[in-house]
Amino acid sequence: MNTFGQKFRFTTFGESHGVALGCIVDGVPAGIKIDLDFIQSEMDRRKPGQNKLQTARKEDDKIEILSGTFEGFSTGTPIAMVLYNGNQKSRDYDNVKDLFRPGHADYTYFHKYGIRDYRGGGRSSARETSARVAAGAIAQLILKDLGIEVYSGICNIEGIKSEQLDWEYAKTSEMYALDKNKEEQQKEAILNAKNSHNSVGGVVALKATNVPKGL
Repeated sequence: MNTFGQKFRFTTFGESHGVALGCIVDGVPAGIKIDLDFIQSEMDRRKPGQNKLQTARKEDDKIEILSGTFEGFSTGTPIAMVLYNGNQKSRDYDNVKDLFRPGHADYTYFHKYGIRDYRGGGRSSARETSARVAAGAIAQLILKDLGIEVYSGICNIEGIKSEQLDWEYAKTSEMYALDKNKEEQQKEAILNAKNSHNSVGGVVALKATNVPKGL
């Protein structure tokens, strides 16, 4: 299944090197102001190629709303959103066509479905998260209408743990670090791994405020 949620539900579609990625969001009440500029700002936060800590792939990640809104407000019907891929370099993956990369989901995907798209990881690529961000932006607009705020940031990279959770600082940090005193060490860990063709794990902290009682 590629569908998540119950009252608020979204389905993602698309692959890393396909024509486009996107999502269909259902369960959005009618009359919610759909701020396209805000949705795009969320897409811009995650789009690749912005700094040396990220993948070098360049994508505009320009989001388009295809349905479910009228004159800037939700209609209560499914909201479909799409963003088109532009910087695919599928030939770069020819050398792994018959290999399973241990740091990716290639092996798992093949044994689950009996087929895999080796170009950039297909559906298991981090590129698929763009559709989740688009759906999450819609969710934020609904929550904002209810007075609920959600914050997040990086609190651990390769065992380098934050000693403080500065939610406001994370908004301005290049890597959304929650502790400015640990940020440089965390960046160094990422770059050292990148330079040695390796990867490191991380932990994200979340905070939601004004959540209603009894939820």
